[in-house]
Amino acid sequence: MREAENDPHDGKRKCETLWPIFKIAHQKSRYIFDLYHRRKEISKELFEFCLDQGYADRNLIAKWKKPGYERLCCLRCIQPRDHNFATTCVCRVPKHLREEKVIECVHCGCRGCASGD
Repeated sequence: MREAENDPHDGKRKCETLWPIFKIAHQKSRYIFDLYHRRKEISKELFEFCLDQGYADRNLIAKWKKPGYERLCCLRCIQPRDHNFATTCVCRVPKHLREEKVIECVHCGCRGCASGD
């Protein structure tokens, strides 16, 4: 995380400088989620401790439990106030419905987190 924060951002757009930090935060949350919910390798107490200490994002993990949000990259992608026309992010559109082949989310750099992909 420290390397991502100190990485030079010369030649990058303003939004691109935060993408590595979002990626690391997502990976940490996904790892803790998988340890508890999928592989059942940690106890509920340890899981709650990780959430309380901020090692994982509690709200993002809550969304992953709901159908249709299993692969959600960040919470900003589903907030309508952050997008044009009060919709969700373009990375939430399934690949077969996109007109463009390669897209990137402006908020986190995701290339597609729709559950139907």
